[in-house]
Formats: sequence, C-alpha cells, structure tokens
Amino acid sequence: MDLLVNNIAESDLREISEKVFAGERISTDEGLILYKKASLPLLGILAVTVKKRLSGNKAYFNHNFHIEPTNKCVYNCRFCSYHKQEGDPESWEYSHEQMLDIVKSFDSKPVTEVHIVGGVHPAYDIHYWGSLLQKISKYRPELHIKAFSAIELDYMISKAGMSVEEGLKYLKGCGLNSIPGGGAEIFDEELRKQICDDKASSEMWLNIHETAHLAGIPSNATILYGHIETYANRIDHMDRLRKLQDRTKGFNCFIPLKFRKENNNMSYLGEVSVVEDLKNYAVSRIFLDNFPHLKAYWPMIGKEAARLSLSFGVDDMDGTIDDTTRIYSMAGAGDTSPAMSTEEICNLIRETGMEPVERDSVYNTVKEW
Repeated sequence: MDLLVNNIAESDLREISEKVFAGERISTDEGLILYKKASLPLLGILAVTVKKRLSGNKAYFNHNFHIEPTNKCVYNCRFCSYHKQEGDPESWEYSHEQMLDIVKSFDSKPVTEVHIVGGVHPAYDIHYWGSLLQKISKYRPELHIKAFSAIELDYMISKAGMSVEEGLKYLKGCGLNSIPGGGAEIFDEELRKQICDDKASSEMWLNIHETAHLAGIPSNATILYGHIETYANRIDHMDRLRKLQDRTKGFNCFIPLKFRKENNNMSYLGEVSVVEDLKNYAVSRIFLDNFPHLKAYWPMIGKEAARLSLSFGVDDMDGTIDDTTRIYSMAGAGDTSPAMSTEEICNLIRETGMEPVERDSVYNTVKEW
C-alpha cells in the first residue's frame, strides 16, 4: 500500500512539474499536493522556473522608509504584537508635523517611497489622513506614497460616510499612489473569526483592492501564515487573490508574512521553521502565476532567510527601510533595528548569483547595480 501511495504521489508531482515547465496554470488541488508531497529541492526548481519566466535573473529592492502614525487601534487581533491601549507606555501617536518631520529627515537621501501604515486610530477619518497625504505630496512631490491597509481604509472611509469608490478617489486626489497589502491575514472566514473577528471581512478586503485597481491605484497582497491555518487555507487564500488578479491585473506583488510569537495572544503556537518559510515562498510563486513579483519582507524573516528565499522564487527584497518600522521587531523578529545599506542589500542578492536592480514602487528600473 505504501508503495502504491508513493507511486501515485510521484505521478502527481511529475504531471504538476510538466505543467509548470510548460508555463501552464496549476489547480488548487495541485497546489495542495505541492505543499504536502513535494520535496524542498523540487519546489525550489519549480519556483525558480516561474520566477525566471517573469523577471529573469533580477532581484529588486528600493530605497524606502516607513511612517507608522500610531499603534493605538480600535481592533485587538489575537496575533498582533503592535496594538497598545491608550495610556500604555509603549503606545504612540504622531501629529502631522511629526510625520512631516520624518519625511524631512530623508531630504538628503535618495528615497523613492514612503510606506504609511499603522493602527486604526478611533478618532480620525479620511479627511485627517487625506490632509497628511497632501502635506507630504506638497513637500516632496516626487515621493511615491504607498499608504493605508484595507483595514485602515475601511474604517476611515466608513467613518466619513463615503462609499469605497468615493473614498479611494478622494485619497488618490490627495496624493495616494498605491496601497500596501496588509490586513489580508487569512481569508477563510471561520479562521478569521478566531484570530481577528472584529476587523474588516475578507470580502471587504478584496472589494477595497478591486475598487482601487479599477480606480487606477495599484496594490500589493499578503497572507499571514504559520499560525492555526492549514495548507488548504493557504491555497484558498491565494486562489481568491489569483482570481481577482485575473480580473484587474492590479496587484504588483505578493508578500507572505510569517506569524511571529512574541508579545501576543497566540504566543503558545510557537513559530514555523525556515524550511516551512521557503516551502511557502516556493508554492506561492508557483501558484500565483499572474502576480509579477514575490517579496521576502526581510525585517520579518531576517536577512539570512531572505537571502535563501531568492532560491525559492522570490525576486524582491523590499527596501533599505532605515530603521523606520517596529511592527515585526515588537513581535520578536530577529532584526530589532531593521536597516540595510544599498551595498549590503546588493551583496546579499549577488551571493545568490542574481542581479540587484533598484526599482521604484511599481517596478520601473531606477538603476542596475
């Protein structure tokens, strides 16, 4: 019986491999087989095949920095290490002037993107945030503003009494250039009830991104993995994203985000291994054949794991960041002061035999290093 099972598995993997090499789309069932049956070396070969078809031998990065306006939040997700209550000594809330000062601190640096994301503050609606975007755009008009997860957008737009379409068009007029992929977590509705019951639904997340794409606002997409989800949940999540991308072609990049265990209500779960990280990158790259890029967010998994991921389908290392994010360091990520110089990130890429390319936020080449 064991021999029969092994023979069936080998036959399935052979058929899937032939489809990937031929540039054909794999099914959800085949994606699940890859998670459960494929060896890590095979996954690496298949993922790199897809990666090279999409972006050749290039690996991208950009010069960016983050603004995290606040960690005060109306939601209290069980996996979150970032949320703090009003009055907590670790809470913060920046004014417009303080956030503009962060932008000004990069006056002498060749940054091309500011990434603005944080907690869902109870007091502020879309006009408060739109005014911030206007100030940043006026001060440094060439800076690409990637801002506000779908969870933040849902709250601020609803609070202002606008439709999603109205709200996104308003923010675009204020200077919003693209949307990050945060807040997706895991789309399975039953799991969502267990880990983030009170935040925007999976349907709302997908609707906001679809509406943004139709309004000419590109976005990224994420998944939170390594907690209570199954492989089937991961495939379902990616399948919903793949179907949306078929309709809009508005996603630039997919970013798997690893659950980190420190300082949250799901710490008892521990964390998955680096081997599982690499498996997840590879299956993501193979399954999401219509996503042009796959990112390893190095402040979340660490520089060494990010380097390894380049051999499992990843073609984007995010950016230099310059120690401007605390979301993952508060959850126990290895890089407590996340920053990489251009030389460091280029050397990391070259160590894998790939070519470092500095990009802008929508993957236009700024410089080949």
